[in-house]
Amino acid sequence: MNEAGRAGKKIMTTLRPEEVVKRFFDEVRSGKNLEAAPDLMAGKVFAHQVQSEQEVTVERTPEVYAEHVREMLDAYGPFTLEVQELLGSGDRVYVRWKQTGTHIGEVDGYAPTGLPVIELASAVYRVDSGKIAEYWIQIDRAGIERQLKRNAAEARVATAEAEGAAD
Repeated sequence: MNEAGRAGKKIMTTLRPEEVVKRFFDEVRSGKNLEAAPDLMAGKVFAHQVQSEQEVTVERTPEVYAEHVREMLDAYGPFTLEVQELLGSGDRVYVRWKQTGTHIGEVDGYAPTGLPVIELASAVYRVDSGKIAEYWIQIDRAGIERQLKRNAAEARVATAEAEGAAD
């Protein structure tokens, strides 16, 4: 028995980067276990994003990221998250996913419609010492915007038809 074992200390094994990111998606990004965020994310995570064709870097703590997921849950309800591809090389992990939710809260000025919204996205995560330290993300924001517009139009038509039937 080694010295740590004799001292009654728990020996921790570090997960491979792919395992860290898979667990992050299964528990945190999915909204199923937001309390796991500090276990899987560094104290400060650099999130490199594309917004309106501009590269933006946002610094997030695990707590801020958990709040971000709560906002998604408020907007889209308990969504499904399908990891379609996960590839690792060294400290980097590429993930491509499909998130499907129901528009139950305001999103970008669009009132809730109760209709489905699908997000397609991908990111490369950098894992350091068993925790996500940085990521580069691309989300099909134009596709989400088109769905929100289409759903708003469908909701208006359904409302008009219901009001017409009531007359």
